[in-house]
Amino acid sequence: MSSSAKRADNSPASPQPRFDFLDLRAQFATIHDEVMEAVTQVFESQYFILGPEVKLLEDEVAAKLGAKFAVGCASGTDALILSLLAAGIGKGDEVITTPFSFIATAGSIAYVGAKPVFVDIEPVTYNINPALLQAAITPKTRAIMPVHLFGLPADMDPILAIARAHNLAIIEDAAQAIGSRYAGRFTGTFGDYGCFSFFPSKNLGGAGDGGMITTNDPAIADRLQMLRVHGSKKKYFHEMIGTNSRLHALQAAVLRVKLRHLDAWQQGRQNRADRYRRLFETAGLSSFITAPPVPPAKFEHVYNQFTIRSTRRDDLKAFLHNKGVPSEIYYPLSIHLQEAFAYLGHAPSDFSESEKASREVLALPVYPELPDPQQDRVVQAIVDFRSSL
Repeated sequence: MSSSAKRADNSPASPQPRFDFLDLRAQFATIHDEVMEAVTQVFESQYFILGPEVKLLEDEVAAKLGAKFAVGCASGTDALILSLLAAGIGKGDEVITTPFSFIATAGSIAYVGAKPVFVDIEPVTYNINPALLQAAITPKTRAIMPVHLFGLPADMDPILAIARAHNLAIIEDAAQAIGSRYAGRFTGTFGDYGCFSFFPSKNLGGAGDGGMITTNDPAIADRLQMLRVHGSKKKYFHEMIGTNSRLHALQAAVLRVKLRHLDAWQQGRQNRADRYRRLFETAGLSSFITAPPVPPAKFEHVYNQFTIRSTRRDDLKAFLHNKGVPSEIYYPLSIHLQEAFAYLGHAPSDFSESEKASREVLALPVYPELPDPQQDRVVQAIVDFRSSL
């Protein structure tokens, strides 16, 4: 361990208490009565599986995003799997995606028997690099699965152009990006399928797992609705092999309440991100860490995560921890190097930008209710770390 790392580990404990990386209780306090009323109505109806609440949520999400259809399911991972199944993708097929994401992205491809084919990321956006897509296409390629990582849209125009030229499906992994826009249009509505997660930490998070798929194709919507209930339209009659991936009515009721507040919460996250940038500039940290730049006008970032980069990431994280300041690493190991994907035969340096990002990224608290004094503590702790070197 370097001397600087030792100093970081031995830094005096902060007299201030630790605070949460994401304080969902602060959000819940603002909507407590709305949520409890909605949940109580579900219990009084005793209609828990799919039903009116789920249909209302589907309609409201579709209307919000400008999609023709939305199909609720049990999780964001299931949204990806159901989309792949609906597209008829399976053994012998290839799907191009990014190695820098939560493992569900590539895992869903492998789960249906297809091969994930990785394309490296852009170092600034962390999203798939469209300039590298063409070289990854083979006769077995069936789809491209871009990820709108951390709430920033992938560069969809070139991705769509390549997909159309090769007759490939587009399955958008928008798990972290509900409400983000590209060229004025909501993510999840560009491709054939838009996949969302309602995991509690997401910008629109439920009281447990939940997911949704958007599409503009009625045939796709119909197929997805069957796949989530064991391939059935009529009870006990099954047209295809499906699974059990139904969105719970309780989750739908909670999410319907939260959807009404999503725009305000997105603005809150964007305000927190802008304030970080101002604080970094005032503290002279621009040459010490790399913060997400203000995105071009074409891209609207909704900051599910506010991710900085540092060549001393691990030392910085340890220092912040000792100061009572939370941080998280998304993600510490590129997917192509995960043991679960060793069978693909990838080696270190195959996707250098993804690997470099996994060594340097650090997410800072960015939720809408984050108090200014806590955000100030985050920035001051980074300043203190720089001074300790």
